[in-house]
Amino acid sequence: MDIDAASTALLVVDVLVTDSTDAVYNPDPDEEALVANAAQLTSAARNAGLPVLFLCDQHIPGVDRELDLWGEHGVKGKAHPHPALGAGSGSRDFVIPKRRYSGFFQTDLDLTLRELGVKTVIGVGEDTNICVLHTLADAWNLGYKSIVVSDATRTFLVGTQEGALEHMQRCFGTKVATTEQVLAALDSAAERS
Repeated sequence: MDIDAASTALLVVDVLVTDSTDAVYNPDPDEEALVANAAQLTSAARNAGLPVLFLCDQHIPGVDRELDLWGEHGVKGKAHPHPALGAGSGSRDFVIPKRRYSGFFQTDLDLTLRELGVKTVIGVGEDTNICVLHTLADAWNLGYKSIVVSDATRTFLVGTQEGALEHMQRCFGTKVATTEQVLAALDSAAERS
């Protein structure tokens, strides 16, 4: 796998910490591996000069329709990027709040990526079958290529991890890779920079 650092960005989708009232983002042992892999990837992406964009639920209670389906979660002011990822510590880190599944819907993600010259996005985060899937679907619709990191994503609300990865691969041409494969590609990109 080859990654062009000048035209690739890492999208970190809903890897969040919240308060104890959150109906979805509660600490879970299964999430620990995802967070550890996402932290390695954010660090390697920064080292290779890639922009790292944190797409974070920031729902408004009593307004956002998604809360009717899943309960109050990712509430504005109560949900923040997981501290292990160091959001904001890189010179090309961006935090983009979202109120729907897709990080592109009614946000400035597309504008930001285009101004950065991005043509390929690497997706990590959760839920693979919902927010990651919808974000990468919109990426495809907008003309971006994508890579999804299978062991830095997690399905826990609906469907299966395998089904989500197959859907992205078959419907959007998304490359499915492991953390180890992407780290190796990012290391090579950093050496070329």
